[in-house]
Amino acid sequence: MGARLVGALMATLRPDMTLEFVKMSGAGNDFILLDDREGAIRLDREQVARLCHRQFGIGADGLILLVPSATGKADWAWRFFNSDGSDAEMCGNGARCFARYVQRVTGWSRPGLTFETAAGVIRATLEGEQVTIGLTEPTGMRLGERVPVAAGALEVHSVNTGVPHAVVFVPDADQAMVQQQGAELRYHEHFKPRGTNVNFAQVLGPGRIRVRTYERGVEGETLACGTGVTASALVASRVHGFQSPVRVQVQGGDLLEVSFDREGEAFKDVRLKGPATFVFEGRITI
Repeated sequence: MGARLVGALMATLRPDMTLEFVKMSGAGNDFILLDDREGAIRLDREQVARLCHRQFGIGADGLILLVPSATGKADWAWRFFNSDGSDAEMCGNGARCFARYVQRVTGWSRPGLTFETAAGVIRATLEGEQVTIGLTEPTGMRLGERVPVAAGALEVHSVNTGVPHAVVFVPDADQAMVQQQGAELRYHEHFKPRGTNVNFAQVLGPGRIRVRTYERGVEGETLACGTGVTASALVASRVHGFQSPVRVQVQGGDLLEVSFDREGEAFKDVRLKGPATFVFEGRITI
């Protein structure tokens, strides 16, 4: 093999990189968190997907990098990736985990902090394992649209709570066709070009719902989705007249709480409260 060809092949090889990581869970929605304040971590989509793979990697619904705030408008910033390696604007459960991670790795001592996301600046308040995040103002709420799927037309509500969400009310969440109808709606013509996350919500009683979510970028059901829980609670306020706060049971069994101020048909000061726990930490070479 010629020296020039060998050199060309060597140039395409990525050197091994050893990462120190923390694995965290937000109500069963799990994440890999990495400290990239020095700007030394370079991950491509394939590497992110491998790290998130549950058989060949650490296993997670997403990966989050801690980076400095580029604008100075917040204390910190993040880069968030779905488990397939794609970028995501926002993640409610990930945001709670990120706040506790920042507290741990930076020695942050104040009860509150802010950080930049692609969806805007997020404010977090920490109380032990419980974290409350203030979400960006929801946009684009549409109610009662009829969307055709294989089993017939569904009544679908939608709203963007940092990322796009569709909400379908069902009589029994256990019987919801999360994988089949979730995938249909996620890629549906109605939600092109970027698609949507899909939530199947069951009313349990006044101010209480249960939610199962098919997540875009994971391409399947997760045990919880913070922005999906929030979207479902806000839609329930409009459709079923729920008052703040709304308590939401997720598939992982935890209860999350969504609070908000409502001004007519608009929502202000939307907050999501729930647990964020450390699972384990370690090193991995990729």
